Amino acid sequence: MDTLSKQQRHAKAAIKQEQSDACISSAEREQARRSANMAAIHSKDTKPEMIVRRGLWKRGFRYRLNHKRLPGHPDLVLRKYRTCIFVNGCFWHGHGVTLSPVESLELIVNSECCKIPKTNLEFWVNKIRRNKERDKEEQHRLAEMGWHCITVWECELKPSKREETLDSIAFTLNHIYLQDRTGCMKAEVRGKREEELEMSMAAEDGV
Repeated sequence: MDTLSKQQRHAKAAIKQEQSDACISSAEREQARRSANMAAIHSKDTKPEMIVRRGLWKRGFRYRLNHKRLPGHPDLVLRKYRTCIFVNGCFWHGHGVTLSPVESLELIVNSECCKIPKTNLEFWVNKIRRNKERDKEEQHRLAEMGWHCITVWECELKPSKREETLDSIAFTLNHIYLQDRTGCMKAEVRGKREEELEMSMAAEDGV
């Protein structure tokens, strides 16, 4: 009798659970699943970041990670090249998404790599809009401080595009370095010429 009563209790509990699950709408289930996925995403040491780090290290570039003193805490900082690299997730930073300048949810165009969920649409649009605005502001501040900025998108690191993207980053870094060095050398030569001219004029005045 004891055993039978336990079985009955288990059966009743199972039925209640089924009824409870039936009450939850598919939209709520999707929302819970998406929330769990988002919570599992880490802001540091993400897979795209690790791909860029290893790829640049393999190509001979050295860097610092998440520099706290720079605006936006860039993922990689290459002081020698005066360059900051941001490795952005396509969804969180709205890659290729067109958001209307006004607060309208009807003028949104998704991209291939970033599709804003229809569930809780207003929340996601506002969040992505703030992220895009913050990215722009932080890179503008870095430019004012004399830093170059490179943005690498998650979709550009897929296996089919990965090596091409990493080679492109390496090319850009070397181009920046040569350009900056050339500019410094030109400024140095210009300064020497001006100094020589001033000395020549002073000598003529002394005659």
